[in-house]
This record gives sequence, C-alpha cells and structure tokens, in this order.
Amino acid sequence: MATGAGMGVRALPASPNWYSSRCSDVSSDGRLFGFAARHRICLLDVAGAAPVFYGELIGHTDRISGFAFCHCPGQSGLCASSSDDGSIKIWDSGTLSAVLEYSLHQNAISALHWSPLVKDLIVSGDEKGVIVCYWHNRSDSQQFFPEPRTVFCLTCSPHQENLVAIGYKDGMVVIIDISRKREVVHRLRGHEDEIHCLAWCPVPGEERLPAWQDELQAPSEEGKVPNGEVTQDTATKKGCYLASGSKDQTLRIWSCTRGRSVMTLKLPPTKRRGGAVDPAVKERIWLTVLWPAGRASEIVSSAFGGELLLWNLTQPGKRKWTLLGSSEGQNHSRIVFNLSFVKRQDRELLFSISMDRDVKCWDLSTLDCSWTMPSLGGFVYSLAFSPVDTGCLAIGVGDSMIRVWNTLSMNNVYDVKTFWQSIKSKVTALSWHPTKEGSLAFGTDDGKVGIFDTLSSSAKNKPPQISSTYHKKTVYTLAWGPPTPPLISGEESEQPSVTLYSCAGEGIVFQHNPWKLNGEANDINKVIRDTNSIKHKLPARTEISWKPDGKLLALGNEDGSIEIFQAPNLKLLCTIQQHHKLINAIRWHHEHGTQPELSYLIASGSINATIYVHNLRSVVENSSENPVTITEPFRTLAGHTAKITSLSWSPHHEGRLVSACYDGTAQVWDVMKEEPLCNYRGHLGRLLSVQWSPVESDCVYTGADDFSVHKWHISKQEHTRPPQGKKSIELEKKRSVQPKVKAKKKKKPVGKSPGKQDASDAMNGDDSMKEMLLEENGVSDHEGEKEAQEAELADKVSVTVSRDTSSSACDYSAFSLPKPFVTQKAAPVKKDPPKEKPTPDASLKKRKPRSILPFSTLMDHRSKEELHQDCLRLAACLKTKDNNEDVSPDLKDCIHLGLFTDRDSLHKMIDMEGKHHLENGHAELFQQLMLWKGDMKGVLQAAAERGELTDQLVAMSPMVGYQAWVWTVEAFAKQLCFQEQYVKAASHLLSIHKVYEAIELLKVNNFYREAIVMAKARLRPEDPILKDLYTSWAALLEKDGHYSMAAKCYLGASSPYDAVKVLSKKGDVASLKTAAELALISGEEELSATLSLRCAQDLLLSRNWVGAQEVLQQHKTLFGQRLVFCLNEVLCRCLSERNPCERKSPVPPCYHSWELNREASFFDMVTELWQNVLGMDTTEQATRAQEQLRRIEHPPSTNSTHPKQVLFHVSHDLALAALSCHLGMWDEAVKSLLGAVTRSFDAGNFTLLQEICNIILPKGCDDLRDKLDSTDSQSMDACRSLEGFVAYRLLYDLWWNPPKDSLGLQKAVLGPVACPSEQTALEESCVSGDPFPEETVQTAAEMGENCSPAEVPHCETQSDSRTDSVDLVDRQSKLKGCQVLLSEEMAALQNTQRDIAEVQETLAEMIRQHQQQRNNLQENTNGNAQGNSLEQSSETESDKPRSDSDQMNCKDEAKQPVTLPELTKQLLKAKQKLAEFPDNLKIFPFPDVLECCLVLLHLGSQCPPELQGQALALLRKHSAGVYRKAGRTFLT
Repeated sequence: MATGAGMGVRALPASPNWYSSRCSDVSSDGRLFGFAARHRICLLDVAGAAPVFYGELIGHTDRISGFAFCHCPGQSGLCASSSDDGSIKIWDSGTLSAVLEYSLHQNAISALHWSPLVKDLIVSGDEKGVIVCYWHNRSDSQQFFPEPRTVFCLTCSPHQENLVAIGYKDGMVVIIDISRKREVVHRLRGHEDEIHCLAWCPVPGEERLPAWQDELQAPSEEGKVPNGEVTQDTATKKGCYLASGSKDQTLRIWSCTRGRSVMTLKLPPTKRRGGAVDPAVKERIWLTVLWPAGRASEIVSSAFGGELLLWNLTQPGKRKWTLLGSSEGQNHSRIVFNLSFVKRQDRELLFSISMDRDVKCWDLSTLDCSWTMPSLGGFVYSLAFSPVDTGCLAIGVGDSMIRVWNTLSMNNVYDVKTFWQSIKSKVTALSWHPTKEGSLAFGTDDGKVGIFDTLSSSAKNKPPQISSTYHKKTVYTLAWGPPTPPLISGEESEQPSVTLYSCAGEGIVFQHNPWKLNGEANDINKVIRDTNSIKHKLPARTEISWKPDGKLLALGNEDGSIEIFQAPNLKLLCTIQQHHKLINAIRWHHEHGTQPELSYLIASGSINATIYVHNLRSVVENSSENPVTITEPFRTLAGHTAKITSLSWSPHHEGRLVSACYDGTAQVWDVMKEEPLCNYRGHLGRLLSVQWSPVESDCVYTGADDFSVHKWHISKQEHTRPPQGKKSIELEKKRSVQPKVKAKKKKKPVGKSPGKQDASDAMNGDDSMKEMLLEENGVSDHEGEKEAQEAELADKVSVTVSRDTSSSACDYSAFSLPKPFVTQKAAPVKKDPPKEKPTPDASLKKRKPRSILPFSTLMDHRSKEELHQDCLRLAACLKTKDNNEDVSPDLKDCIHLGLFTDRDSLHKMIDMEGKHHLENGHAELFQQLMLWKGDMKGVLQAAAERGELTDQLVAMSPMVGYQAWVWTVEAFAKQLCFQEQYVKAASHLLSIHKVYEAIELLKVNNFYREAIVMAKARLRPEDPILKDLYTSWAALLEKDGHYSMAAKCYLGASSPYDAVKVLSKKGDVASLKTAAELALISGEEELSATLSLRCAQDLLLSRNWVGAQEVLQQHKTLFGQRLVFCLNEVLCRCLSERNPCERKSPVPPCYHSWELNREASFFDMVTELWQNVLGMDTTEQATRAQEQLRRIEHPPSTNSTHPKQVLFHVSHDLALAALSCHLGMWDEAVKSLLGAVTRSFDAGNFTLLQEICNIILPKGCDDLRDKLDSTDSQSMDACRSLEGFVAYRLLYDLWWNPPKDSLGLQKAVLGPVACPSEQTALEESCVSGDPFPEETVQTAAEMGENCSPAEVPHCETQSDSRTDSVDLVDRQSKLKGCQVLLSEEMAALQNTQRDIAEVQETLAEMIRQHQQQRNNLQENTNGNAQGNSLEQSSETESDKPRSDSDQMNCKDEAKQPVTLPELTKQLLKAKQKLAEFPDNLKIFPFPDVLECCLVLLHLGSQCPPELQGQALALLRKHSAGVYRKAGRTFLT
C-alpha cells in the first residue's frame, strides 16, 4: 500500500532514521534498497544506474528501530522491521504489504536481524537485554536472557545457524548458542563503550594471517601448546572471526574459537574535506562496520566525519586503511549509521546512510561513489521553481535546510544542492528573484528573512544575507514586487527595481530593500493607511501575492477578506468578501496566454475547503474613487474536504489550476468549466505545497508533512476528484497509521526529550487562524552544531502552529491536538536527551483559573438573538441616561449589563456575582469582589465569624484602618490555633507587637525551641521569661530522657549545677566524663571529683585503667584514688600472669605500658611506680593520700558482691597497707593487710585469698612480726589473725596438691571432703572457701561416707605448680607451720558464736511461722478458734539445719522441739559465755578451727602424728552437729 514506480513517481523521500544499528538493508538479488524513515520503510529500486523511488511499507505506528531483508535463496522479496510500537512485521516487498506481525517484546526493541542460514528465523533484542528468536513458518518462538544489559546490535552467524553475536550498550559482546544448548559461548570484553555494529567474517575458519597479532598474546605462547600444529588446525576449521565497531573509537577483530580479541584498530583522525569544522565541537561518533562477502581480510568502516574507510587486515605497518571517495564531495559530511553490501553481476556495491540525510551507493572495486540520493528530514513547507533557471526547484524543509534540485540534470536524476548556513529554523517560505539568476529569498519559522545566492561557486560555504528586521512569528509568504513608498523617492538608479515583501504570523507585511537588508524594513500598513486615510484597525495579513506585471497587490487577511491594492501607492481598489476564514493561498493567473483577460483571474484558498476564483478585470478597468466590495465569485471549485494550503496555475494551459490540501491529496481543476480533472493520492500526509512543472505540462511537484517531495504525472492518475465520504475516511485511516502523540516511558525528564511536543491543528474551525505545520525533524547548523542539537534532529513530533496574531512563534508546544488529524511522533533514536529547550509537557499545562465574574460571562455566551437583544437594550438605556432620564426599568432583568452602565448597576452586578460565589463555596472570589467594591470591613468580619480568614485578607486589612488590622490579626491568630498552626499564629501576634502573648502561646503548646528564638530575639537578655522557658523545656526534655539537650537548656538558664546533674543521670562513662568536665568548668570541684570517681570506677569495670587514670588526674583530691587504681592495675596484671589459662574476656584489658621492677617485692614495686609515674615524691603527699583513703569506708564483702568490686576494695586495703609500709607504720600495715585477706575470705573468693597471700606474703608473716612492737597487743593479735589465714591457705594448698606418688592412694583413702563451693572470680573462675564452716562441713557430710573429692582435679590445675614437687618431709615441716590454726581458745569462742547463731536462727524461724499462722487466721472467717500457742506452734517445727540428717545416730537426732523460754535461756547462757572470752580474741577474724582439724585429719599419713592428736582432741571437745557428723570417721 503506497505509491509505486508503476505510477511514474519520482520522489525525494524522508530521511533514514538515526542512531540505529541496522535500519537499512539491500535485498540479496541487489534490486531493492530499503531504509527506515520514521515509522515507515522507503524502498528504492537500485537495479539501474540511478535509484528510482519504488514504494513505501506502511503499517507501524511508531519509529522503526530495525530493518533487514531475508538473504536466503528464493526469498529476496521478504523483509522484516521492528518498531518502538512493540511489534515486528514481515513484509512482501513485491506487493508492498505486511505478511505477518508479532509482538513478543515487553520493552523497546533495539536490534533485529534475519538469519542468513535459517530462512524463517528472525532474531531481535530489546533495551532490557531480552533476545527473541521467532520462526515465522511455524510461529514458534524462544526467549533468551544472556545479560541484563541494553542490547545495541545483534548479528546471526553466516556459518553456524545457532550462533548469534550481541553487542551491548556498555561495550560487552556476547556470542550465544540458540540451539537446545541455550548457552553463552563467549563473553568478549575489551570495548569500553556502546557497540554500534557487529559483522561476521564471510569466510569461515581462522587462518592466522601473518599480520594478525593478538595484542594480548606473548609471541612464544603458541610454541607452548602441546602438539601446537594440530590444535591450530582444528581451531581453524570450525572457527570464524567477528568484527565489532564501538563508540570507544576502535574496531576489534575477535577469534570465536579462543574467545578473545586478536586485533584492535584505532580510528585514524581523518581530516574532513570540504567542511571547516569547529575543532571545539566534538561530533558524536558512530562506528559501523561491514565485512564484504568473499573478502576474508578486508573490512569497511565509518570514521569520524562521515568518511568511509577500507581496512586491509593483512597489510603490515600501522596504516591499514584506504579512504573511499577520491574526488571532492563524494563523502558524507556527517557520521554514517549503516552500511549494506550486495554483489550484483560483476559489481560489488556498498550502500550507506548518514546523518547528512544522503543515501549513497559505492562501487567497491573503484572505491568511488556511484550515486547520491538526497532525503528530507522535515515537512516540505514550500516549493518554488526559478523563473530564470528553468527546472530549478527550491524546496523549503522543516529540517532547517533548503534543497535546490536541478530537475533537468541529464547525468544525475537527483542533482540536489543543500543550503543550511545561518538558517537554524524550519524553512517555511521561498521565493526566487524574478530576473536575477540564483537569488533565492527564504523565510523561517522564527521570523527570519534572508536571501541566498545559489550560484556562487563557493556556494557550499557562503552564508546568506539576512534582513535585520525580524518578524515576531512564522514567515508565511514571500513575494518579489515593485517598490512602494517610502522606497520610491529620488532617482530611479538609487532604488532596486524589485523589493522583497514578507508576511508573517503576527499579521504584518514588511517590505525589505534587497540592496540594504541591514537597513530597517517598512511596514506597508503605514502606506496603506496614509494613501487611503484609514482610521480603523487594519486586519491581520496572512497572505501576499503580486500580479506578475507588478501593477496589483493582493493581501489575504485573517478574517477571510482579500484586499486588492494598486501600485505604487497601494490605493485600495476592492475588497473580496468571499471566504470567511483565514486566507492561506492567493495566486494570480499567468500573463502569457492567448486570452489576456485571464490574467485578471485570482484564485484563493482558505481554511474552509472551497477554492474561489475571481475575475478583477472590470474592477481594474473601471476604477472608481471608492473601493468596491465583491461578494460573488467568478468560479467556485468545490470538492476538497479540508483546508487548502497551496495553489499553482499551469504555465502550459489556460485556466488550469492545481491545489494542495490537508485532505492528503492534490487536485487539478479546469477552472473555466469548474471541473475536477485529476486527483493525486500518493502522499501519506497532509499536503503543504504544490508547483506545476515549468518544463513538463503533465508533471506536478507536491510537498507534504510526510517528509517527502513527489513528482507525479497527471495522465497516470486513476482518480479524478478528491476523496469524499468513505474514501476520505479511508485516506484518513491510511494517514492515521502515523504515530499517535503519546508520552514515552523510557525518558526520565518529560520535558527534555526532543520531539515530544504536542501537535495542534485548527480544523476545529477557529476562523482567526491560518494554520501552518511547524516541525518535524529539523536540523540547524549543518556542520558544527552541538551534540544536543543533533538529538533534536532525530525524527520529531509534528507540531502545528496557527497563523495567528496572538500565538507566539516559538512556544508552539502547548497547543492541543484535535481528533480529526493525528500528527506524527517518531521518537528520537538518540538515547541521551538533549540539554537545551526543554519542552513543557502537555500534562503540566496550567488549569484555567476560575472566572471571578462567571454569571455575567455566562450571560455574554448566550444565543446570538439574545446577545443582539442585549445590545439594543443597552443602547436604549444609555440613550435615556444621556437625556438625564431615569434608567430604563428594562435593565432589572439584565444585571450583567451593569458592566456597561453606571456605578449603581455595577454594584448590583457585583452583589449578585458575590452571592453566586458564596453559594458555590468560593469565599475567596466573593472577598475579592467586595474588595473591588470597597466593602472590606464587612468581608473581614464575616470571614472572622466563619473562621475563613486568610493571609491575603489579613494583608489587606490595613486598608480599613489600624484598629481593624489589629483586630483581624488577633482573630486570625485564634483561628490558626484552632487549626493547630501555633507557630504561624505566634508570628502573626508578633506582627502586632504582642511578643509575650506569642511566646506564651508557643510555650503552652510545647514549641519551646521557637519560643526561645522569639524571646531571645525580641526581649531583654535579663527578662525572667527566658530563664523560665529554658528550665521548663529542660524539665520536659529530662522527663523524655533527652539529657544532653536538657543540659544545654540549664546552661542557657545559667544553672550549670543542674546541667551537670542532668548529664550524669544517664550514668554511662561518656556522660559521666562530660558531666565531670562540665562541673570543673563551672567551678563545682567537689561534684566534679565525685563524678570523675564514678566514671573511673565504670572504666575499671570495663578493664580500662588508662582511661580511669586520665579521668582521675584532673583532681588533686583524688590522688589517693589514683594510687588505688594504679595498684589495682598492677595486681590484675600479676593475677592474669599467674593464671594464664583465664577464659578470654570480651573486652581486652587496657593497661599502661609501665616498666615493672620484678625483682622487688610487690609493695616496693608499687611504691616505686607511685613515685616515678604518679609523682608521689614527698612524705606529706603519702600521708595526705593515706588520710584521703582512710576516710573512705567500703561495706563488708559477701558471697553476692561482684568479683571486680571485691578486687577493687581489696586494692584499696592493699594501697593503705603499701602506704603504711612506705611511711613505716607497720601496725597499720598489718591491719590493712588483714583487711584485704579477710575481705576476700568473706566474699567466698578462696583463689583470690590464695593469690594475695602468694603475691604479698610469699615468705609468710615472720618478717612482719619482727617489725611490730611486741608490746602493742592489738597489732600482735592482728598479726596472729593474719598468720592464721596464711596457714589456712597453706593447709588447703597441701591438701589439694598431694605428692604425685601418693595421689592414687590418697583418693582411695579419703573420706568425706570439705569442699569449698565454686565462685566466679575476677580474672578467672575460682574456688572459694566458704565463710560458714557449718555449711561447708555439712556439704561434706551429705556427700556420703566414701565420697571422693570432686573438686580435687579442678583445683589442681589452679594450684601453684611448685608444690607438686615438694617431698613429704618438706610438706610435714610446712604442716607444722599450720599449728597456729589449732587454737583451743579460738575453737571455744567459735563454738559459742555458732551456738548463738543457731539459737537466733531457730527464733527467727519460730517468729516467721507464728506470723504466717496469724495471717491464716485472719483469712479464715468461719470463726473457728485455732488456739495454738507459740509453744505449740514450735512443737511442729523440725530443726532446719538438721532436716536432712534422719539417719544420724548422734544425740542431735532425737532432739525434741524446744519452747520459747528455753530458747531465750539458751541464748542468754551463750551470750554470757561469749562475754567471758577476752576482747582481743573477738576483734579480728580467724579461720574455722574445727574445719582445719577435719582437713588435717583428712591428710592422713602426710600429717605429723602430734598435729593429728591435737586436731582429734579439739574435735572431741568442741564438735557438735554437722562437725560431729563430718568427723565421725575419725572419732569412732
């Protein structure tokens, strides 16, 4: 479906699409060359010496992105195309019709190829990376997804039907196998930018040609392959080379067998000939490649500026390329997009398409260009034949270029010159100088008028002369005519014989002096006014035409009238009132006929479809003083169904006219008979221009918005009249296949992509428009323009713009598109949106604001009769007013006429409009009206009552007065508070100087931050409000846990103490540290010291001694604590060194890097550190530190005290001891040492006790005792107690670490064991001696008679390994040292203390039970008296400590329950007994004597006999209860 060569049509077709990897191809028989032009495919017959327009394939509704012929034998007529409309179509080029269509892609299709081996396989790829294989004979398809990247090109292998090479946007090349295997054969990496083209070598095999050096391969690599020769051979047989061209300016040759690049060719910087290109402008590169059939080592590629290169891959040296096109002007002038190759008979032909819109054919044997076919990239707005150079046709195109086609050229059918310099906008009008050869005037869409010299020898580079006077809108028409005033003054010789007239969209006609284009042009309306003394407004001009003899000028107007003026002074002769719509075309009949009266015929066409011809002979010959009005046409030519765009009289006939029309056809008329002769329907769009050939009487040239010029023969057309009814609809359908204007999803910024503008058309009959289609695919600066502009050249949307005084020439993007005509949208192929001219999107159009006077506006849009009636009434009313009569009562029901009468009527109209607004809920419009009327106060009160005050009203309120303004602002603030806009309300209060109210409002609603800003900005610094705000906010923040913020508030309120307190509330290390520093800055030294200590203790828990010392060193008062922390660190280091098996702590310890003197004793080592590191130089310092530490008392330790806490308290005691030693106060030192030992004993941390004794007193207490004053009994007692604990530690040490030879025996002999329970220690898990021997011993008893000590192996690992090797003699001498433990008086004292504790426990239990019974009594409400006395209740009790010992046959077993008096008696007795013991025994603690006796007895043969005897005697005398039970074995 399209025009074919059979109809004898010659055409300049639409330009090939840009930026597509394959959108042109040549059929395998070499007969047809096809290329995609926007949404259709243009086919050229290239079998002859010159190309012939063959036809077009029409069916897609969006830009075509891919096109390929089938190259399988016998199917050369089939071809396939892919489009942005999502479909792929298969065509039969013979019938120009679609055979099949499928849409399997979800995304935009970016590449397509017809397999050269499988005749029905088409492979396509899309922007998301999906590859679709489609076998059309069996309608089967397969999908592949080798890479999630954008496909740029793909090519099927000519040797293996299953291989497809795919090039991606990011430079990756992938070869896939589409057979059952479905696998990626190779991923070829090397290119750095998009792959523009892939070409397989036409000759299979990978013969290693000598010059083919793989740049990655070491020269000796081949030798390393085992049986190298053989491997190479097999590879050669099955392999094939692949060439790729990329935007990174390189070609690569890849080996398919080895999956790597074997050669890289860098594009040479070819110097473009013929075009002086601005070096600063970097033109976008497109590198396409072609591997001609039968040539294994030659490749053709595109280059930088449009040149083509032939590469010889075997040629040695760097330069492997030859330039195609030896002579001037053969090469393309812009980048080349596609290359196609065909071998026909003995010729090898290459076809190329380029951005310069030329299609070229090259002969590869001579490397010369055989022919060039120009094409058009925009609407064809204007056609003009030169009156001097016959057959020279100028074509004005929307791609910003003028083509001059020498239609009579014998050797080149398409002899076309292109002019583009300085145009930079769509060319909308052309006119040749009537006598001067080669002088061509042009007008553009942006209002520019200029003149080209088309004959200039250097025409290619010579820019046109441009008139300095620009039109504001699109130039519609140009005409050469005789000069009119003021150009006719003075002598003839100084003036040109003809001047140039231009008419444009703003309705003005300028006269330009072609000799002085830089001078100012004249508006001819001035002359018309002066000559005809016209006072009224002149109509907007839309068309201009001079009678060929230069005596009459016809001006067409926007209102449809045509005015005829007489030269030279432009006297108005007549007005033709025939068309009532905007005039588009006026043409005078030629002068050279046999009937001279025909030269007075004037044909005109307008927006309505009828053409009128008028005969002006009588008017001219009988000219009267006053202008005549003509209302009857001479001839009427009816038949078209849309607006007329162009007319042309036949120069070969008389009274024969051709018209171009928006109905898509051109019509030839016999004017005198009013008969249609022939109708041409070959275009696919609306016709915009027409010219009758000056040479061939049977030929007409037409231009249309389908981007093409057609030359057709009248005699060969089958239709005689324009399509009517159904035919017209079919034609419309045929054209509506053109793409719909729709937003495209791909591009992100809607406004940025070129060619997305709305199109518009005034077919809806607005009579003030002369429509002209404005854009499509325009090019500006031909050579050196920016990349961004190039993108705009990619096929654009057609846009229509009115010839209208009110529409702007440049802003044509906001028009809307009426239904009857759908304009083309071919999306730009270029992927990056251009940077300039963002077009506003239709959806962003402003909504029309609501009318403020809707009622009166509505009344003025009623029927014509009613409006006429209004005019009469108004006139009558105004008349009576002028005569000072009362206003006619007629106006009562025509309130809207108040607009044109007096103020009272206007007020009535305003009131009615206002009421109308209020009823419809448009209060703001009502308020605006009242403001206009002057009733502002009422508006304010009403709005305040309804809570509808707005910023605008408040802003206007000062008009009414100061009080009213203050009142309005207060009311508005209240209203805002109801709407919870408190900050805004406060701002308004501030505007009327109510600062305190504003601040209070913010404070009450918890906007403290804003309130403080306001208060600080507006009030005196000492204002109490400010402090109040800070403290209130701080309290709130503190409650919510925002302590740092609260602290800042307290600081702002000058209360640093509170700030410190609140900061320290969180209690973490960082907060405490900051709080301490803050307190120090604020002068709160005591508080700071307290916080620093807390912080240091926290750091200690996380084993960070370095941090702790840093915190403490700020305070002199904490010097004593620094000593303690220092000792603690050294102690911990010693402990962890002695017990390396400790479990790994989650936090590694942070020690100082102090050098320790290991030779000295522990205390000396620590004292040395204190002196060297902490600076304890003087005795005073030591004394002061001792006093500081003495003041601090730590609570006694228990089982539940945290081990780290115990260790810290122990360190405190040891620090005191070390200080006392340093100061020589030995009695104090002993007491402090004893404190440390007993503290670890009380905490149940036996290992700690052991280690302290080992570290501090490795040699026992003898040295200490010598230094004491023997007369000071207290210190001697303390020393004895200390010796007791040291011996206690030694005793357990010997028991837990028996000599190696006796270990087995020991285990066998051992009876019940007193086993201290397990505890968690500080640096390790450790075993503790329990402070309550009864429980320990009881546990031992409960373990049964022959229980072996479960803890022995456990403790053995912890013991001092040195004891393992001690022989029995040594052990016995050590055991003798334990004799200090067997103290008779201590055993007695401890027994008494146990008795007291037992009685107290029993008492407590009785009281507890009694309490429970009372509670039960109260709960029972049935009144039964439960009179159990206290004594009775005690009878039910069994003694708890002995509850489990039923089998014991000692006296305790039969113990009867005791009464309260008995218990009291027992207690008293025990206390008296206790009082008898001397005080010095009771002051210091001592290990449990009976427990030690049991351990000694358990040691058996290791224990000296005299010690055993002593232990037995003590046990017999003092043991009771659990001790009796535990020692039963020894006592029986």
